[in-house]
Amino acid sequence: MFRVQGSSELRWSVAIGGSKNAALPIIAAALLVEWKTHLTNIPHIGDVHTFLDILSDIWVTYEFHQNNLTLDTSSLEVNGFDFEKVKKIRVSILLFAPLLHRIGKIHIPHPWGCQLGKRPIDAHLEGLKNIWYVYTNTPDSIIIDGSAKPWDKEIHAGFWVTSTENLIVANVLRPWTTTLRLCALEPHVINLIDFLKSLGANIELKHDHTIVIQWVSELKSKKQDFRVVSDYIQSGTYMILGALSAKEYIDIEHACYDDLYSFVCKLREAWVKIEKMQWDSVRVYRATDLKSVSIQTNIFPGFPTDLQSPFSVLMTQAKGISKIHEVLFESRLNFLVELEKMWAQVALMNPHQALIFGPSELKATTVTSWDLRAWVAMILAACIAKWETTITNNEYIYRGYENIVENLQSLGVDICEEVAP
Repeated sequence: MFRVQGSSELRWSVAIGGSKNAALPIIAAALLVEWKTHLTNIPHIGDVHTFLDILSDIWVTYEFHQNNLTLDTSSLEVNGFDFEKVKKIRVSILLFAPLLHRIGKIHIPHPWGCQLGKRPIDAHLEGLKNIWYVYTNTPDSIIIDGSAKPWDKEIHAGFWVTSTENLIVANVLRPWTTTLRLCALEPHVINLIDFLKSLGANIELKHDHTIVIQWVSELKSKKQDFRVVSDYIQSGTYMILGALSAKEYIDIEHACYDDLYSFVCKLREAWVKIEKMQWDSVRVYRATDLKSVSIQTNIFPGFPTDLQSPFSVLMTQAKGISKIHEVLFESRLNFLVELEKMWAQVALMNPHQALIFGPSELKATTVTSWDLRAWVAMILAACIAKWETTITNNEYIYRGYENIVENLQSLGVDICEEVAP
């Protein structure tokens, strides 16, 4: 559990590290090739370490020092997976495409990850079926085998991030032309595309969320390091923290400002002052007179679903009635019951919509975490609550936020972790 003392007056700066959502698909895509791949700005987080542990079971070797990762896939061999490891993270689904290319068959359990309601994998499976793989979907596992056949194909990605990533990787080495429609184009998807293009893949982006992939016969060895982008979701989280708890302001380095346009617009609509500085840094000032706003999550470049929970905490301090519309995940608003324990005034209208009445003076109590982003939301709430808040079920936080406790402490948050007896 964590204990957080409220009413902090934060200051100084924080640097945003590598993106989990970019690092994991790029690590998976590196399995396409049979040599060493050098990646930088890889975050030391639970999901990365779990994924690397899964890869070590199929004879992928690696060196991971500081934030530099070297993968050697030349000895890759699949004799079976440890199902319990694979169930831990949903990103295991990204093994579909590279392992089908390398060995022609994969058998894994249904990945779990955060409990955000139903997250269908139909777009993955049907997309692979479209290029002539055959799958069997059992109650407990998925079996896919076969080989991709040459033909011009048009495939529907359904705006899902991981299905877009899987289908890109599945088709970069498949003859002839692949047209992926309704693709997700989040910054981490673009980072994956840039990685594959650095190896010689021929990928073109269209303005209407279409990706066109022209066949290349092979990917080429890349001698220099490839850098994973910084995490714009972490950046947005710290922006909210600054607006809520800064003594005057905090600075955020590697802020991914351009990737957060819709989010920043909503912050400014709520009367949060944000100053863009050099070298992709921003200064966020404490907001003393917040105004209620309405948000609706959407695919990029819309308002990020992963920032909906932290933004909801900000709205507890805004004057008026804020409306939250979560269109992507059916269970993501459930965490609001924890804010109610802290005396926030909320009304859950249905699984996708809620009202937040403010401002509310939050009071410390014991709360729990529903998922990775909800955990961070409870940290934000604890920072502005009276007295000391206890947060349980902290396993999620180490999966996605690098050095989160150290970063918060460096800004002045009074936070400590206690191990249950």
